[in-house]
Amino acid sequence: MNDRKGLILDFGGVLTTPLLTSVTEFESDEGLPQGSLLRQLSRDPELLRLTEDLERGSVTQAHWNEVAAQRIGVGPGNLLGRIFSGLRPEPLMYETAAAARQQGIRVGLLSNSVGRDPWDLYAGCDLDTTFDAVLISEEHGLRKPEPAIYEHMLKMLELPGSACVFVDDSPHNLPPAAALGMATVHARDPRATITDIQNLLGLGLPS
Repeated sequence: MNDRKGLILDFGGVLTTPLLTSVTEFESDEGLPQGSLLRQLSRDPELLRLTEDLERGSVTQAHWNEVAAQRIGVGPGNLLGRIFSGLRPEPLMYETAAAARQQGIRVGLLSNSVGRDPWDLYAGCDLDTTFDAVLISEEHGLRKPEPAIYEHMLKMLELPGSACVFVDDSPHNLPPAAALGMATVHARDPRATITDIQNLLGLGLPS
């Protein structure tokens, strides 16, 4: 008997097309060398700190845009919106969330925010009706992979970690969930991700 009754999904890269695809398109549009943006974002200590502050809601998206644009060497106008303009919803994953709920699974969204003005990552997504619980990092002053944000998500779903499956496209976000007893899925391809979810929850899901 499967005792797992909860499914927790990341947003960008799980419920959307891959982040890397959009970033690569941005680099091409801006005339930047391929891979240069990710290298800058991952190796520049100021940008790393600033991005963490953005995810916690302690700096604005406009401020991030201004500072990051200077470091990257591009125009600041709606920078995050431009970087991620290629993101599209991943229909199969939304169908999976709906099918899981129909079969009695509580489904939560756990997402690191990038601010919501001037560009809103979640625009057009009816989060409140799609999920049983929604946790956007900036609204709580926490961010993945800080353990407290996973604990808060479990409280919102009213489930123990051992009853949940957590899905994220970033592997470094998985260990804190596993430490709380959750089964984890590293999302790479939607169909493979759905198969993993189906096997862990024992459900019939779209494929």
